[in-house]
Amino acid sequence: MRVDFGKVALRFLRMASLATAAAIPVAGSANAGQQIFDELRFGASASVQSGHSREDSVFPEITALFDPFGYDNAVGWPQKLLHPRVHLGTSIGRSGEASQFFTGFTWTVDLSEKLFAEAGFGGVIHTGDLDGDGDGPELGCRLLFHEYLGAGYRFTPHWNLMAEIAHSSHANLCDGPNDGMTRAGLQVGYKF
Repeated sequence: MRVDFGKVALRFLRMASLATAAAIPVAGSANAGQQIFDELRFGASASVQSGHSREDSVFPEITALFDPFGYDNAVGWPQKLLHPRVHLGTSIGRSGEASQFFTGFTWTVDLSEKLFAEAGFGGVIHTGDLDGDGDGPELGCRLLFHEYLGAGYRFTPHWNLMAEIAHSSHANLCDGPNDGMTRAGLQVGYKF
């Protein structure tokens, strides 16, 4: 059975957009236990690689963050590091470029009331080239590690903007090439 990851990504994007539209009006009155998402982010990224590994497209992205470990109730950065959030997202490839579906843990540290830094680690499944049959990075296997670093600014308690750089590769743990995918971009977030 062949899965069309582009169609799956678009369905995910539509569902997340509808969930966001439905959740924002009631977010202020909902208790933490009633919320589905802790934060939703929308943005875009582009490849920062060069040579044959460069991807020429711009990648729309959506990321949902969940708070199953009590990040919002943790006080101070040491406690916040012990209570990561969980992220689930997609980076949608266009023009034959790789789409990614990723998940993992997110650690956020407040640098001030407005500034924050973030790191994430997890895994990704992608639709990219495995062994050099086309343009773009040669990735070796479908499942890769996925990590990112970001820095952000909170405009209000709910709205923020974050710049991030993300990398996906298999760390030479499977056969085949390992060009990896490295993308940088911006995301606008809404924290419930």
